[in-house]
Amino acid sequence: MSLIVWSLIIIVSIKYIVFIMRADNNGEGGILALLALILQKQRRDADSLRRRIIIALGLIGAALLYGDGVITPAISVLSAVEGLEVVAPQSQHLVLPLTIAILAVLFFFQQHGTASVGKIFGPVMVIWFVAIGALGLREVMLAPQILVAANPWYGVQFFAHHGRAAFVLLGAVVLAVTGAEALYADMGHFGKRPIRLAWFLLVLPALLANYFGQGALILREPASSINPFYLLAPSALQFPLIVLATIAAIIASQALISGAFSLTQQSVQLGYSPRVQIIHTSHTDTGQIFVPEINRALGVGCILVVLMFRSSSALAAAYGIAVTGTMAITSILFYVLARTQWQWSIWRAGSLSGVFLIIDLAFFSANMLKIVQGGWVPLVIAAGVFTLMTTWQRGRLIVRNLLRDASIPLDVLLKDLSDENPDKRFRPARVPGTAVFLTSESKDAPLVLLHHLKHNKVLHENVVLLSIVSAQVPEVPITDRVEVTAFPHNFGRIKAKYGFMQTPNVPEILSLAAERGIVAKPTETTYYLGRENLIPTGTKPLAHWRKQLFIFMSRNARPATEFFGIPPNRVVELGAQMEF
Repeated sequence: MSLIVWSLIIIVSIKYIVFIMRADNNGEGGILALLALILQKQRRDADSLRRRIIIALGLIGAALLYGDGVITPAISVLSAVEGLEVVAPQSQHLVLPLTIAILAVLFFFQQHGTASVGKIFGPVMVIWFVAIGALGLREVMLAPQILVAANPWYGVQFFAHHGRAAFVLLGAVVLAVTGAEALYADMGHFGKRPIRLAWFLLVLPALLANYFGQGALILREPASSINPFYLLAPSALQFPLIVLATIAAIIASQALISGAFSLTQQSVQLGYSPRVQIIHTSHTDTGQIFVPEINRALGVGCILVVLMFRSSSALAAAYGIAVTGTMAITSILFYVLARTQWQWSIWRAGSLSGVFLIIDLAFFSANMLKIVQGGWVPLVIAAGVFTLMTTWQRGRLIVRNLLRDASIPLDVLLKDLSDENPDKRFRPARVPGTAVFLTSESKDAPLVLLHHLKHNKVLHENVVLLSIVSAQVPEVPITDRVEVTAFPHNFGRIKAKYGFMQTPNVPEILSLAAERGIVAKPTETTYYLGRENLIPTGTKPLAHWRKQLFIFMSRNARPATEFFGIPPNRVVELGAQMEF
């Protein structure tokens, strides 16, 4: 009990609520937002090894959160439904079917968004915490001696007297604090102040009261250890408590599923994931999104782990290792942020982060003992996600370099188009309308433009080179979104900046650029996109199997027309075969 109390105080209250939540990226939280915040002021060529290590740590932490995202809804709903075994033991055979049905419905309704359902989340959670706090206080009054567990010395003595058993027990204690990382990831949806007020005024007192109550009940009736949570309630209230616990489990699962959607959107915008379908389910709240691919993967994964483990006690063996790994990485990245951006001294940043890291690593090490019993599941998921993210990041960089090498300087092309060029053969005819060529953040003439000239031998009257750049901030204000540069011969370059919590929209970009002289009437604009046919026979430093994986991901990425909101009936694609 002492270990649970002080884990809630040190890890959640002090580490996350007081310190980690200070590391917000324009209000957004989560490990990728923290990573982006660290990388904001670092030059790409500055200490590249250190930068690569920081990025790798951030990606590992994000991958572990996906592993946790498969386990959390499964164990939350399953443990809530298992209350039937206490109230009506004859209904034990219904636990698994009901759990699977609830999970299936939960993931099915994700497509409708959480905006409307969210209106009842707050009142339900207030009822939930008041109820579990009241049940705990009732039992504490019957065995008040449990309150001495607030003395941390009991935790120290437990380790001194029980050694290995106490260390193993940390793998169970950590279950009391596993929501802390999700709390940080969801900070952008609620803000620091509401989270802090809710935690200290309601959630923490209710949790402590309930845990103390469970401990008091076990002191009085050791047989109640089979399920002390549900046995806190009188028999008449046990069934309503099951219903309330199931609803609370659904809400907790919803928060983590929404976090996975946001994490995916950040990954796409920061260049760690191929394009996926991102559906905005609210006209007012940009954070309300739905990602069908991730929803299907999480839904199938949750149902599979329920069928695999079949009970919350067995599933607990798979739970904790992923989130404690992310917690440890968060502590490391917090130290880097405190040193590089907050200018803390080594002693100040190191002592605080060191204490957090020691505790995180103790929990992580205890959970490592669970690998054989099921801890391998989130680790395998995390390893797979990390491989996909790093393969996409590396492959994308290689392809960008290949496209850059195949381009020519824009000023050379413009010189060929000028009247000063004596060779009239290199001066294509100009036709009415506007051509928009999507390109990377490069100052060269893109390969797709060169192919267009080579095959069609004409140019539109107005030519726009459009680069969409992801900024290391959650949102870029609309006033700072577009930069326009004019060139001779009716050429123009648009550089559009979007935050990692925003989805680019090309028609919107052209509308903003029209105010700065770009001519692009919707009915007279043609969009030219490049489609690279990649062949994994080149000499680029990437393993052959990873080249094949990158090609597979690239072919299955969401089409640029859909992702960028480009009218599909005004698009021309030009292919190019490239070895890499």
